[in-house]
Amino acid sequence: MNPRYTLTAIALLLAATLSWGGMFPVAKSALVSLDAYYMTWIRYGTAALIFAALLLITEGPRALRTEGRAATLFLLGTLGFACFNLLAFNGLAHTRPEHGAVIMATMPMITVLLTWAIQGVRPAGFTLLMVAVAFSGVFLVITGGDPVRAFGGGAAHWDLMFLAGAVCWVTYTMGGARFPTWSPLRYTTVTCVFGALSLGAIALGLTATHVLERPTLATIIDLRWQMLYLILLGGVLAVLSWNTGIRRLGAVNGVLFINFVPITAFTIGAIRGHAFSVTEVLGALMVITALVLNNLYQRRQAALTAVLASPVTVAR
Repeated sequence: MNPRYTLTAIALLLAATLSWGGMFPVAKSALVSLDAYYMTWIRYGTAALIFAALLLITEGPRALRTEGRAATLFLLGTLGFACFNLLAFNGLAHTRPEHGAVIMATMPMITVLLTWAIQGVRPAGFTLLMVAVAFSGVFLVITGGDPVRAFGGGAAHWDLMFLAGAVCWVTYTMGGARFPTWSPLRYTTVTCVFGALSLGAIALGLTATHVLERPTLATIIDLRWQMLYLILLGGVLAVLSWNTGIRRLGAVNGVLFINFVPITAFTIGAIRGHAFSVTEVLGALMVITALVLNNLYQRRQAALTAVLASPVTVAR
């Protein structure tokens, strides 16, 4: 592989994961004055327009067609952009950004479990062990080593809401395999448009029933920098960089970069003066270690499979 091509892929994946890592502290600050529903609708309504413009420029108007699969795309877009973000940001409003980042880092492990549940593909024993280690680390992070207090006081429930959102995002990501002939930009754009429609219907419906209040223009203007970050960096740039980087570097190599999400979030937290407990740090390290070890295991298994599959030349 061309070294410049590889370096570009690495830079793209770093841009995506660092943007996502910074997204949680930024969103946390915005949630003080703007609810998760309108924040997410504004974010992905704007991102959908940007994605659509990029798709029209690169692939033309035909790429916006659903090819008779609108219902599937609507469901996937709702799971990925509405369910994930509403669950994650509502949870984030009551928990620490670093907790959300650690949970997000377990998405490769969630993928393993969903693949097993949906497709019947049982993972290897070592992978299951690493899944157990990763989720044990998450348990330490969200409970702080005191599960009775965490669950009894209700604090851990918000982290579990975030975890449910992560499951929705992984389901959405896996749904992309149903559209093998579509480019990542096309799948992202069409599903984002449908997700934005779902978000709008939910926000307006809750407003009509007086559960939510429509934010004022002054509030949105006050949050302009946070919203620009969430839309451009945490949304458009991160998604496109991730999809492109994964395609260039491969999923096995690319998934390691998800570790930078909790690393970035914890670094920002430390800079802002938050003192992390030993339990939180240990839990985060367990998640990162499990991901790295499972990645190394997958590399070894792939190498063995390639050797066994290669033709054997017999000397004459």
